[in-house]
Amino acid sequence: MTAVQQPHARPQGQGQAPVPAPGAGGGPPAQARRRRSGVRRPPSPQPSGRSRFRLVPRTVAGRVRALTSVTVLSLAGLLAVTAIAVGNARDGVRVIGHDAGPQVVATGNLYFHLTNMDAQLANALLIGDTRNLGMRREQALQGFDQSREAAGDALLRAAKLADEPTEERTARESLNALARYERLAGQALLLDQRAPHEAGPPQQEVIGIYRQATDLMKLDLLPKAYNLTLDNGTLVRKTYESERSAVQAGQVWVLVLGLLTLALLLALQFFLFVRFRRLLNPALAVSTAVVLVLVGASTVMLLGQERHLRTAKSDGFDSLLALSRARAISTSANADETRYLVDPGRADTYEQVYLSKSQTVLYRADGNNLTRYNQAIQRDLGKPGLDPARDRFLGFLGREADYGDLPGQPEVYTEVLRNYRAFQQSDSRVRALARAGQTGNAVQARLGGGSGGLSSDRDFRTYDQSLTKLIKIHDDAFNEAVRKGDAGTRGWNVVLPVVGLVLVGLILGGVRPRLAEYR
Repeated sequence: MTAVQQPHARPQGQGQAPVPAPGAGGGPPAQARRRRSGVRRPPSPQPSGRSRFRLVPRTVAGRVRALTSVTVLSLAGLLAVTAIAVGNARDGVRVIGHDAGPQVVATGNLYFHLTNMDAQLANALLIGDTRNLGMRREQALQGFDQSREAAGDALLRAAKLADEPTEERTARESLNALARYERLAGQALLLDQRAPHEAGPPQQEVIGIYRQATDLMKLDLLPKAYNLTLDNGTLVRKTYESERSAVQAGQVWVLVLGLLTLALLLALQFFLFVRFRRLLNPALAVSTAVVLVLVGASTVMLLGQERHLRTAKSDGFDSLLALSRARAISTSANADETRYLVDPGRADTYEQVYLSKSQTVLYRADGNNLTRYNQAIQRDLGKPGLDPARDRFLGFLGREADYGDLPGQPEVYTEVLRNYRAFQQSDSRVRALARAGQTGNAVQARLGGGSGGLSSDRDFRTYDQSLTKLIKIHDDAFNEAVRKGDAGTRGWNVVLPVVGLVLVGLILGGVRPRLAEYR
């Protein structure tokens, strides 16, 4: 019988450690020790298909896609804030230069034409049938008709431009009040023609009707015209503040997002250089240059729009409004000088009103009556080396000293002050003659035609013409700023989307060949 061979057993100690049997003296197994010690084995890692979302992709292609996406989003934000800032600048120019701003100027002219109507009516009543004066009755009536037509046109324009119920109601009520004033003025002129008189106050019945007309003008028509000016002036100021702040904020956002986009483009370029050993990516280099030009051009454009808005508002709108008010109030004060002669019963009232209006136009602290006011004006405006910017007057004309940087403004402004001084001197002489009981000489000094050659009305017209020249300087500055503002944003609604599409195409065109290497 053949013996069964047993497997050869390797002797211990020859390269193999003995394996202790369970429960042997070598101690409990490792699993049993862990159970007794209460220590749990950490869970095994999940398969790679169930890995959690990672903020930074693991693969190079994923990182390129992520950086490209962030760059495109930053570019989109840059284009969006630029478009919003351009829209804000365009809205500001539209409101100030084409909407509420011109409406304010129109209502300011309305105030002037209304006051001139009443002034010419007073002149016609004062002249009577006298022919040897510097102004004839027919000339005064012609001036009345011209101002009446201009006032009606200004009211109609204000009614058309009104976009609020209160403005529409005010414009409509002003038209009705103007019709009532014309009726009273016609009655006064008709009665005056039926009772011919030499230059001087008309009959008491005529004065009574004229009082009704001029009270309607001062207490109803002029306040309504001023309310129209205030409403639209407030709209212009609010629009200017909000749109200018929005444009300034847009400048900041354009710079921030522009620098961020440039940094991302450079980072993308650097990453491709490190990973793919490509010294320059032409498409990304061009896109970086285009973004740099876009940010620079947008910043310069927004800075220019802010400057145009400020010029249109400060050098144009504010000055036009102030000087228009000064011209209207001066015209009303000139009419008060005529009323002083037409209606002796209210002479003291008209004298005080004249002083109040004169102080509004050019304020003097020591002019608490007409005599002292005229003395202060003759002293301060008669200096050989008059420098309005240095002397710093107050009132509507005093504010004009802040605009000496406009071409031609300093010379015309000095001319206005000189002519205002001459007009105040003429007024003082007219009142001195009236107080002395020389009514005929006072009328001649008021309207001209006397032997002395004095004409307060002529001096006022000279002052008014120089004031009109000053208004023209600011009107030109206003129109020029509005024109530049319109031109500054023209075409940007087309440029921004086109540049955006080009930049996106360049960025994707520069990245796509590198991603294709991983396919």
